[in-house]
Amino acid sequence: MDRRAFIAGVGGALAAPLAVQAQQASKIARIGFLGLTSAPSWASRVEAFRSGLRDLCYAEGRNITIEFRWAEGQYSRLADLAAELVRLKVDLLVTHGTPGTLAAKQATTTIPIVMALSGDPVAAGLVASLARPGGNVTGSTYFVRELMVKRLELLRDAVPRITRVAVLVKPDNPFFAQALPGLEANPMKLELQRFEARGPTELEVAFSAVAKSRVDAVLIPEDSVFITHVRAIADLAANHRLPSAGFAELAQAGGLIGYGVNLIEGYRRAAVMVDKILKGAKPADIPVERATKFELVLNLKTAKFLGLTIPQTLLFRADQVIE
Repeated sequence: MDRRAFIAGVGGALAAPLAVQAQQASKIARIGFLGLTSAPSWASRVEAFRSGLRDLCYAEGRNITIEFRWAEGQYSRLADLAAELVRLKVDLLVTHGTPGTLAAKQATTTIPIVMALSGDPVAAGLVASLARPGGNVTGSTYFVRELMVKRLELLRDAVPRITRVAVLVKPDNPFFAQALPGLEANPMKLELQRFEARGPTELEVAFSAVAKSRVDAVLIPEDSVFITHVRAIADLAANHRLPSAGFAELAQAGGLIGYGVNLIEGYRRAAVMVDKILKGAKPADIPVERATKFELVLNLKTAKFLGLTIPQTLLFRADQVIE
């Protein structure tokens, strides 16, 4: 073989894999983020997600880009927004809650989906099981039904006289259809009454109806719209002199009892899931993580306003007491 031809052949053989490696290294992964509310209201959670990605050596514009779509609390828009992200040919989708994850799953069966947090993905049909999701969805769950039962127990511990509790629901969130029947069979035998609010403009009407029903307390489950407008909800509960229990942010915003997972941490964990998928793992083989750490927050300022004395036994169990 001609010496020059040999050298050219060897050089070409070496250059080919190097070119492939350079192409792979320079590829920018496209992440679609399907949000249920608005960018400003979800800013701290999005920043936690971005921070988690930065910790794993991802930088927007260098090796990833994020396409955001926001439903502005109108869950009927989620299907179209998810379909739009799929048409952009994103490499994976990140979303949260049962409505967002269902919309993403209905839009694609092939693009990987990471749910930052979801109420009960097995009951919702999002995954086959936590250990073996089996499809294109994985992420984190915190089993809100069990949390809601725990919140009822905390309400009873704080206000032993209660017998009837209002439950605020967003009717277009399919999670509530799954969770409420099981909640009604609560071990405290508390009577539950459902009240609906589709968005922030309906909150005041809903609480007026709650007050007229003469319930003893109100339970606020996780929903992205309720989380976004938590201060208004806490204020309405206090103004109607209703002890309230819900996610941790509720007590921090002025509700009586908050008990739940750290929602910010859920978005940091979503970044870890994204990293695994971008490195070649399949969602079907990545177990859904179940939250194991829960925070109890008690607001003594609200208790005083409502004329309640929180038992010392409950105060000793609190992770945070607001005075």
